[in-house]
Amino acid sequence: MNSLQDALVHELKDLYSAETQLTKALPKMIKKANDEELRSALEQHLEETENQVERLKEALDHLEENTGRKKCEAMSGLIEEGEELMKEETTDEVHDALLIAAGQKVEHYEIASYGTAMAWCNVLGLNEVADLLEASLEEEKAADKKLTEIAARINKQVQPA
Repeated sequence: MNSLQDALVHELKDLYSAETQLTKALPKMIKKANDEELRSALEQHLEETENQVERLKEALDHLEENTGRKKCEAMSGLIEEGEELMKEETTDEVHDALLIAAGQKVEHYEIASYGTAMAWCNVLGLNEVADLLEASLEEEKAADKKLTEIAARINKQVQPA
């Protein structure tokens, strides 16, 4: 990588991989959610994630790049960590609290990644690409906020040991 645009392309391909991995992980999370509001929020975010994959394809097309075969190792690790948490023996409420924690780790990673890519687009004058990324960034922030609200309710239901 020799330029900021090269770094941007790298980041967009990483995000594409991350979002694609998430489209496969979210249905598993949805099945494991006990709380109806949590399940609904995850279902909504799955739809958004599918749209985010399309936006990333569009952003890469705008830069005359393909999606490539890059694997986002960070997302892979976050998903693996979440899957391990889901194997723990817990109450339904603790299970959902762990599911939310795993989901928020993913959201925070995505928020950081989209924010970085948007900043680079702004420096490079790539306004159309920045607009695509901003739409996804706002969805990620809203998903994180929704998970925080659900967690506040579920965490109150968890009784101290």
